[in-house]
Amino acid sequence: MTRSPILLVHGGAWDIPADQLEAHEQGVFDALQTGWSVLERGGSALDAIEAAVTAMEDDPAFDAGRGSFLTRDGRVQLDALIMDGATLRAGGVACVERIRNPIQAARLVLDKSHHVYFVAQGAEQFAASHGLPLVDNSELVLDRERERLAEAQRRERTGVPDPTFSGSPSQESSETQSHDTVGAIALDSQGRVAAATSTGGTLNKAPGRVGDSSLIGCGCYADNASAAVSLTGWGEPIMKLVLGKWATDRVLAGGSPEQVAPDAISYLHRRLGGHGGIILLAPDGRFGLAHNTPRMAWGVHTVDGPRVGTNLRERDADDPLP
Repeated sequence: MTRSPILLVHGGAWDIPADQLEAHEQGVFDALQTGWSVLERGGSALDAIEAAVTAMEDDPAFDAGRGSFLTRDGRVQLDALIMDGATLRAGGVACVERIRNPIQAARLVLDKSHHVYFVAQGAEQFAASHGLPLVDNSELVLDRERERLAEAQRRERTGVPDPTFSGSPSQESSETQSHDTVGAIALDSQGRVAAATSTGGTLNKAPGRVGDSSLIGCGCYADNASAAVSLTGWGEPIMKLVLGKWATDRVLAGGSPEQVAPDAISYLHRRLGGHGGIILLAPDGRFGLAHNTPRMAWGVHTVDGPRVGTNLRERDADDPLP
């Protein structure tokens, strides 16, 4: 049975400053247009989400690809995962420093390897062996991020805790620190779902740190039997709860994505004080979005056209979005 395709994207859940709202909305809109162009010509959900995430990795407004947060030693390290709900094939890469678009490297892992996950130099070598060009890490670093790192390290020296490693983050650190992780989920005309997530991680992170985004069942998951999901936010609590799989399992058990999405974010906060956002899509076309941060950049494209925003809670009462 032919289905009407749907594409959802997110560009991070945090307290997006007012002067960055337009850039975030434009970024998710551009990603929607790129991914939708694949779906409307009958392309696969997998191809659509790769295209959408690539567009956001290329947009320095987000913490993915060029312009990502820097590690403690001033380098960009990137993680990404892509998963096909029709076959449960998945490809992930982590701690890559010489790949401009890690989601494309993750897709190569999915398509070209019987393994699921590659890290660091091994991931770079695998990608290069299959034709993906490598770049110098300096090409991914922006002066804006050098300045941000210097300020974070100044704050650290004065005793302000690092939200990545603090056991009990302050409200300020968990909500206002940028979490511009990007993700996309899609349903294609053949009824297949797929999911992808990509990130530069947290600011001032220890080299080698891997968060939730590229871990199956944590920041990303897809299964035609249940749902496709992508998460964003404070990674350590999301990992501990395997929150992506938690959400898709509840859809499989009969929960509606419209309700499971906010339930997942409530669970994240109730159990571990976590903050973040979620996009969730079932194979029958129902979907849900939620966040417990002040804002989340999001976008939805259906046959009726695209919609984007940065705060679900500001929608009109008659808006059908959950």
